[in-house]
Amino acid sequence: MHMSKQGVYDQLVSQYGEKFSVKAAKYAVGKVEADWNANALAKAKEYQSTMNMSPAAIRDQLTSAHGEKFTPTEAEYAIQHLNS
Repeated sequence: MHMSKQGVYDQLVSQYGEKFSVKAAKYAVGKVEADWNANALAKAKEYQSTMNMSPAAIRDQLTSAHGEKFTPTEAEYAIQHLNS
């Protein structure tokens, strides 16, 4: 699903998602071994290919609190490597 760390956490604690406790979700996210940069890049490529979004729009979507919730550093990595 190429989610951000915050996105995974939010899904775990969501009343509409998995409904885990905050403590359990923090523990789980702390144990996840994920390449968040790679996830951001995969999501960016998905936006580019399916929605023809500009790099600036992709960056905004990746970092949006209502979007993917990647960190600015992860989003910048994705934009830098978008056409690699």
